[in-house]
Amino acid sequence: MNLLLRNKTCVIPIWVFSCLAVLVFLLPIRVYASRTYPPLSSIADPVLPTEKKPPFSQIPKDNEALSPGVSGIKVVHHEDLNKKILVALIIASTLLAGILLFLFCFWISKQKHSEPLNATNKITKTQDASKGLSLGPIFEKFTPSRIVGKKGSVTVIDYEWLISATNNFHEDNIVRTEISGHVYKAHFNDHFIAAVKRLHSGVQDAQKGFENEVDWLGKLKHQNIINLLGYCVHDDTRFLIYEMMHQGSLESQLHGPSHGRALTWHRRMKIALDIARGLEYLHERCNPPVIHRDLKSSNIFLDSKFHAKISDFGMATTELLAKNKVKLSGMSGYVAPEYLSEGKLTDKSDVYAFGVILLELLIGRRPVEKMSPSLFQSIVTWAMPQLTDRSKLPKIVDPVIRDTMDLKHLYQVAAVAVLCVQPEPSYRPLITDVLHSFIPLVPAELGGSLRV
Repeated sequence: MNLLLRNKTCVIPIWVFSCLAVLVFLLPIRVYASRTYPPLSSIADPVLPTEKKPPFSQIPKDNEALSPGVSGIKVVHHEDLNKKILVALIIASTLLAGILLFLFCFWISKQKHSEPLNATNKITKTQDASKGLSLGPIFEKFTPSRIVGKKGSVTVIDYEWLISATNNFHEDNIVRTEISGHVYKAHFNDHFIAAVKRLHSGVQDAQKGFENEVDWLGKLKHQNIINLLGYCVHDDTRFLIYEMMHQGSLESQLHGPSHGRALTWHRRMKIALDIARGLEYLHERCNPPVIHRDLKSSNIFLDSKFHAKISDFGMATTELLAKNKVKLSGMSGYVAPEYLSEGKLTDKSDVYAFGVILLELLIGRRPVEKMSPSLFQSIVTWAMPQLTDRSKLPKIVDPVIRDTMDLKHLYQVAAVAVLCVQPEPSYRPLITDVLHSFIPLVPAELGGSLRV
């Protein structure tokens, strides 16, 4: 509206022109149509007082010539009048539509060229924040001289800079050890810390996993997918540089020295909601859809505010599934039965793994526990009979959060977990349905809709 007012000198003459055009076409017709004529029966031929009117039969017919001196009467048919009005209205409407279209195009053009640069930057920053890119403009964090190149949206980092940032990969900077390699804390400058994963060159399929991470994480941008900042290749060793997740993995929080004491009930529900949002993005919004196929608590990382992000992708797309080019991947306890026994992999396989993580959050036990040197028990097998018994359920909840939640919410979460770990894939819900079931259980300040 302000834009139109600012350009009123241009807009007002156009509207005046359109109004005049309408008046030009409609006014004559309106005047003509509003003119009244006396009825034919009241019009008489001029006769002298001594003369008699001619009989009715002597009035000239339509196709006969009138006598000289007698005024002709022209009858205007309504059909002709209606046609003229319709034509005038069509022309006026077309002109008006054209003017409105011109004004709309003019407004769009002004919007594109008159927005100040700082407003555009502000919008970009707001969008980045909504996507969870809390690190700000990533490439500004790296010294340009230390950047070797760029592959897609991922920066290629100089190897010597990695040595400097990790103090030559000193063991004091190791934040965790994984099957694929060590993860180091890297100080790139006084204000920027990142995590550097050094992949073991001897690990089977390490090269393929490295390529998957670089190719896919460079494309995926979501607040619940970990952000890949860069990578480095030095001889036979590969390095991946991620945003720093200060609270570590969900596995270390639940099963490490703290035994989940930092994870309240609402934080656990928030973590479950974050994981569901990340999976929903992969399953429903990526093209082609992506299946993680290695979802587990050690691949869920928590930032300083306990926001959860999915990492370590052994990803498969629906296109690869159709070509049978997917190799079995996943950790015991999280792998869906149909994937383990028949090699069938679908989005419901990720839903099963999500259900196992949900049981970890709820009960506080590992997905597989060693009962004896030769006997192992899965959390699914142990918990299923008790999850559906309302008298037993509160007793198996993690002692850290026991009696801290509304029982109604506890029953709801248990019901979702039971559905997710069903042996038959068709009985499991879509991750979208799981996502919507958690939103009412998470406080509004944590991203849900629950009013505490």
